[in-house]
Amino acid sequence: MAQSDRKRRSTRMSKVVSIPTATKMQVIWRNEIVREFLAEFISTFVMMVFGLGAVAHMVLGGKLGSYLAVNLGFGFGVTMGVHMAGNISGAHMNAAVTFTSCALGRMSWKKFPVYVLGQFLGSFVAAATIYGLFYTAIIDFSGGKLMVTGPTATANIFATYLPDHMTLWRGFLDEVVVTGVLQLCLSAIADKDNNPALPGTQAIVTGILVVIIGISLGMNSGYAINPSRDLPPRFFTFLAGWGSQVFSTKDWWWVPVVAPPLGAYCGAIIYLFFVGSNKRQEPQVLENSLTLEDRKIPVLPKTMSHQHGTSSLTPVSVFPEDRPSVLYHH
Repeated sequence: MAQSDRKRRSTRMSKVVSIPTATKMQVIWRNEIVREFLAEFISTFVMMVFGLGAVAHMVLGGKLGSYLAVNLGFGFGVTMGVHMAGNISGAHMNAAVTFTSCALGRMSWKKFPVYVLGQFLGSFVAAATIYGLFYTAIIDFSGGKLMVTGPTATANIFATYLPDHMTLWRGFLDEVVVTGVLQLCLSAIADKDNNPALPGTQAIVTGILVVIIGISLGMNSGYAINPSRDLPPRFFTFLAGWGSQVFSTKDWWWVPVVAPPLGAYCGAIIYLFFVGSNKRQEPQVLENSLTLEDRKIPVLPKTMSHQHGTSSLTPVSVFPEDRPSVLYHH
């Protein structure tokens, strides 16, 4: 009897403990910040797994890979990422896009570290996944030595490295310009007040944009155009055995971190100046507002706007209202 009583008590206690615990977990997972963090993590992970896997095929697989395949891998990796996180976090997958959203006031700066942390962790885990999947091929190709430069280099599977024909500052300028083009086009894709991508096509259009950028502008610097794409995998290679040379080679490592946010911000400003300022704005008319002609007394509308601090002179946003900017890449 004593044992059966103990079992009943333990069962009751487990139920008492498990129910509140489950409730707390549900509350945590439903929290907006947590959901956006997880969305950025998984979307960036998917993009990077497809992209880095394509690079691994090009470096290690000979005829099994190609530069076009790399562009397609990253491009359609972005497409899959947008499908996963587009309606949750906006599927930035790019710290430069997140920075621009915050800088333009489309998203709170409080969310910036949350988004970037999710992106960085997703990218890091993707690099570790590709390393695990292609480990034997990497060792066979490199003869057991993890090289950063030379004919058997394999660090370039994970991060970008400046080619011999490029100087550091030309590479910096290249990253600024190419990321600016990316953000310029993303602004157009997401601009509901202009000619945005058709509903349901944003993911594929964004993926195609990344492919186009890669095949037309990617040669000079490897078009990192995304701190979240370059820095976490580079840090992984440092830990995995490639050593400090991944940071010291041509002192390139900081350029894909600094140049893309600058380029993305410039691209968004250019869109605002050339397109946003030229969009026709209809005069605002209050509904149900009638004037009593005989007494010249205006009748107030039944419902008033709750958007305090907004006037008709407020510029039209280049981003959709439902989600902070969107979408992005490599």
